[in-house]
Amino acid sequence: MHLNVAQQLYNAEITAGSLLLKESRAIAQLLLQSADETAWRQAIAIDNILQKTSPASAKRMSSLIRKRLELMPRELWSMIADGTTEVAIQSLMAAAIKHSRLLGDFMLKVLQRHYREFNPKILSREWDSFLAECAHIDPAVASWSQSTRKKVGQVAYRILSEAGYLDNTRSLKLQPVLIAPEVSKFLNSHDEKYILKCMEIAHE
Repeated sequence: MHLNVAQQLYNAEITAGSLLLKESRAIAQLLLQSADETAWRQAIAIDNILQKTSPASAKRMSSLIRKRLELMPRELWSMIADGTTEVAIQSLMAAAIKHSRLLGDFMLKVLQRHYREFNPKILSREWDSFLAECAHIDPAVASWSQSTRKKVGQVAYRILSEAGYLDNTRSLKLQPVLIAPEVSKFLNSHDEKYILKCMEIAHE
């Protein structure tokens, strides 16, 4: 299967940041307040609520987080803003998968196989093999530079580590993850079958 430009399945936007719990809680609060664009600029560029070293960095990070969160309903924003660390992290993981099919497919095609085979060690080269497979589905992936491919992989592994699927980004060792009842209930009630399937890979 090949896709045209309008049907592009994968993107490299994930390079802008991992789950970013602290920053995402702040952005979720702005969304819950229905902040207008003036309020956004005040919060991000002037008040620097994300505590970045430059306005450009703050703008890039807030844009990524906003894109992720706006794909999900208001209920999830509250879970991120006010939930426990576990619930907030898993809610952000759901939003990250919604935003990045690349992340979700890596979980389903690579991590799930390791869980099923009781083989906890992910090899770093498996990312390159996965991207080669993705390029057959979405040719745009083949045009990514080597540095982009590497950066996307690094951020993907960091996200998986932050969400508990990997012990850390050096060992790349799988860990079991139990989905919090609130998160599972939310995903089921909103018919997010693909996201739930990705997040439940340890128990499939």
